[in-house]
Amino acid sequence: MLTTLKTSYTDTRAADLAWALGREPLPALAVLDLELADAQVQLRLLGASHQVLLEQDQGSCSETVACIPGSSTPLPLGVAKRMGDWEYEFAARVETLSPGSFAGRAQELLALVSDHPNGLAGVFPGSPHAFTAMLVQRHEGQVHWRTWHAYPQEGQLVATRTRVGVRLPAPA
Repeated sequence: MLTTLKTSYTDTRAADLAWALGREPLPALAVLDLELADAQVQLRLLGASHQVLLEQDQGSCSETVACIPGSSTPLPLGVAKRMGDWEYEFAARVETLSPGSFAGRAQELLALVSDHPNGLAGVFPGSPHAFTAMLVQRHEGQVHWRTWHAYPQEGQLVATRTRVGVRLPAPA
């Protein structure tokens, strides 16, 4: 699903993004509710980036990547945590692209996510390449999502990957 977000472009630098687990739902500009087997997932586009809410019988998870006023947790390159019976893994990377490469990558990602039944993308007013996009899938009992946050004025694209699921037994 592709939508134009009705707000100003507030998180204008990749360096301003912060990461948080366990936050309450924040006001969203666009929401996509999905049921993936026994998992309820809500993808939320915020004026300041994204939030994913996951509910399963084993528990719940809330991930926020956004410009959070007063947050002291910058965007980490990677996180691995145990949350009860779950494992949570998060990874982020920042790509710096030339203007031509950035425009092409932005169009490619928006097409991928907007045409996917488990995808949500929002374009900010003022630039067709200023967007946040999210895509979620369930694979082998685990929920995976990817997000992209585009900063055309800097030529930067922030990509994140998350995996949440029941801890898998160690191989014998």
